[in-house]
Amino acid sequence: MKKSIFKIFALTAFITFSSCGEKAKEAETKDAQDAAMANETAMTYNVDTEKSTINWKGFKPTGTHDGTIAIKDGKLDVNDGTIESGNFTIDMNSIVVKDIPEDDENNAKLTGHLTSADFFDVEAHPTATFEVTGIENVDGNAMLSGNLTIKEETNNISIPVNTEINEDTMTLTSETFTIDRSKWNVKYGSKSFFDDLGDKFINDNIELTISLVANKA
Repeated sequence: MKKSIFKIFALTAFITFSSCGEKAKEAETKDAQDAAMANETAMTYNVDTEKSTINWKGFKPTGTHDGTIAIKDGKLDVNDGTIESGNFTIDMNSIVVKDIPEDDENNAKLTGHLTSADFFDVEAHPTATFEVTGIENVDGNAMLSGNLTIKEETNNISIPVNTEINEDTMTLTSETFTIDRSKWNVKYGSKSFFDDLGDKFINDNIELTISLVANKA
């Protein structure tokens, strides 16, 4: 009997640990900061919107959903291989669900829900923006900070990134990170706003990975 109880406890602990481990680390989030300014000697790289994207993943008790969001435009100002300033615009109308087949009616249903007033309200807020406020080396990692604005709410986030310049092309790829959507006033199914959801809640954490390709202007 004791062995059975121990096995059940061990299995529960393993599942709980595995579920918690599925989510990436939340980005450090604080109040909005002043935008960074580039020196006159900085080179401008314009974002190639066809080759740039944001991958997202959402979590709920019954599983996850994932997909992509497109970049509408943007630029990065670079000096001696280091980003000095920049910004990019996220096209919130471009939310795509990847884990449900495109011809499945549930794909359109979920996409419609995410773009509705319940979630990102893209009719009223068709774009989100990221504006660079600084970059620094922390324990050997490049940490890019910027003001992320969603639904007119702005918070400053810091995320680890890798950058590479190859001739006239620059790539920037973030490590996978999460943001707490409640800090951007995305309320639907959030325990941060509602206390009577039971197991019908949707996790506040949204997992993101940013991939940018930019060409010298």
